Amino acid sequence: MRVHVVSDVHGRTDALRRAGDGADALICLGDLLLFIDYADHSQGIFPDLFGAEHAHTLVALRSDGQFDAARALSAKLWAQLDGDPRVHIETAVGRQYAELFAAMPVPSYLTYGNVDLPRLWADHLRPGQQVLDGQRIELGGWTFGFVGGGLRTAYRTPNEIDDDVFAAKVAAVGAVDVLCAHIPPAVPELLYDTVARRMERGSEALLQLIRRSQPRYVLFGHVHQPLQSRIRIGATECINVGHFRATGVPYLLQWR
Repeated sequence: MRVHVVSDVHGRTDALRRAGDGADALICLGDLLLFIDYADHSQGIFPDLFGAEHAHTLVALRSDGQFDAARALSAKLWAQLDGDPRVHIETAVGRQYAELFAAMPVPSYLTYGNVDLPRLWADHLRPGQQVLDGQRIELGGWTFGFVGGGLRTAYRTPNEIDDDVFAAKVAAVGAVDVLCAHIPPAVPELLYDTVARRMERGSEALLQLIRRSQPRYVLFGHVHQPLQSRIRIGATECINVGHFRATGVPYLLQWR
């Protein structure tokens, strides 16, 4: 059995079309959307609406921890648009999702990232693409569990949820062979981004389930340039599958 796993697609439609080549199935761990590319401020929904210069300023404010100033800038720019800002956002998001789901190979098993808008996914899902969140499936004789979304942060990305809601989804998944989530378990080495120079949020609930049930693998993304991309917790291999927007290469999970 050969499964390809991607996370943090962030608009890489071209690479997504090839992500399932040679695999029995594709797993996507979320963050399909690109709001702002921190490496290229001309790319994404925000610069498409407001220009690269404003995107550069927003990134600089966020990187400096000036979140109130960043939100004030965003609010000012959104207020200058004609009509309801939500219409502009959902129109732009809809265009990206239409392209991404059309490019997604099948069969695909997906869960949400912290920058995704889950309520819009149903409009774009195609036959052979299945969304799982707090749910389990069987592939090739192994049980896979999926937990989507991120935890609340100062960034206030669209799909951040409360810790207890996230923990309930982890509990619903329970013991599995492969635990799939967008965010990592709460292990510092997996959470520190060496380029952004900050700690991202990880899940204590995921860490507790790993220690208790010892799945074969835990697969996740979210941290684009982690201090460590792979560690072992007991018998469990915890693996960051990589920043797909940057690499365009899926992680390979293979077993007999």
